[in-house]
Amino acid sequence: MTLALHGGTPVRATPWPSWPPPLDPAQRRLVMEVLESGRWGATQGGAAVADLTAAFARACAVPYGVAVGNATLGLFAALKGLGVGAGDEVVVPAYTFVASATAVLLAGAVPVIVDVDPAHLHLSADAVRRALTPRTAAVMPVHLAGSPADMDPITGLAARHGLAVVEDAAQAHGAAYQGRPVGGLGDAGVFSFQSSKAMTAGEGGLVVCRDESVHEKIWSVCNVGRRRGGQWYGHPSVGWNLRLTEIQAALLLPWLDRLDGELARRATFCAALERELAGLPVTMLGSPPGTTRDSRHLVMLRIGAPVERDFLLKAMAAEGVPLDAGYPPLGTMTALTEAGARAEPCPVAEEAATNVVWVRQSMLMDDPAGAADIAEALAKVLRP
Repeated sequence: MTLALHGGTPVRATPWPSWPPPLDPAQRRLVMEVLESGRWGATQGGAAVADLTAAFARACAVPYGVAVGNATLGLFAALKGLGVGAGDEVVVPAYTFVASATAVLLAGAVPVIVDVDPAHLHLSADAVRRALTPRTAAVMPVHLAGSPADMDPITGLAARHGLAVVEDAAQAHGAAYQGRPVGGLGDAGVFSFQSSKAMTAGEGGLVVCRDESVHEKIWSVCNVGRRRGGQWYGHPSVGWNLRLTEIQAALLLPWLDRLDGELARRATFCAALERELAGLPVTMLGSPPGTTRDSRHLVMLRIGAPVERDFLLKAMAAEGVPLDAGYPPLGTMTALTEAGARAEPCPVAEEAATNVVWVRQSMLMDDPAGAADIAEALAKVLRP
């Protein structure tokens, strides 16, 4: 069978679902209310940001939240609010988006990049333990691809060593660990509303936390150093303007009502994909121990056949099944190490950068029958 890359007929000609999906009526209504009100900024007396923040915090089973301009700033604000700063070290996993490390640098601290578990590519407590020094102040588990990191061992280790825990939950809206929503498992959790995420306003983020004093500090960091209830031009702390707008919140707030349905749709597709992949030299990476709900932001596939990576990606795209190359290991990014990041040996992350590819969220929103197209294209491209 001739590959489409070489002039053959593609496996799939039907477009995959687009992302983000079209606005629903509730979004249209609320966005128009905000636009017509003229209260577009977060400090003009509108209710959308406050309502979104309260609803999202409730969904994470915590009392407090702060809406921010993006999740990178949210990670920075969480670290600053928890007292992380110059000279401190923050342990981050090697297989994650670069913002997990650059947010640490933005806070003036040192990212310590450690390896991940080969079974699911999440940070493990053992990797954190090996990287501890007297300067370690925090650990940043990442809920990768929509599944929760194995948090109990990490939070237990952090408690024994007096470390803050900041959850990078950018990809994990609605995920749960041991029956508890992610985001509220550590000292602070940070979600993203960037355009590829499960809830999106193009950009945006939200920090959630359980402790009132931590909330006050994070709020101040995001609100130019003000104190809640204090004077408008009183700035007892150094802070920045990191706020979300009312227009963005209007796009996001109604999404909470449909999120569960979208998670269920992706779960159904992923179950079909796992069945379709049976017999192929391809493994769908599983969820870490303790996962109650995997929100399936991405599917990570480990390719077990000898194939050149660039060829695989080009050939699959030609078959109408575009895959993503995934992350390069953070420790290989000279911009980070030159900025002061410390990289431990990370052979698992380095191997994942050569043999793991992603199926993006938009494809997971397709009818489950579409899973057969992915498997058929892989079989075609990987055939001996």
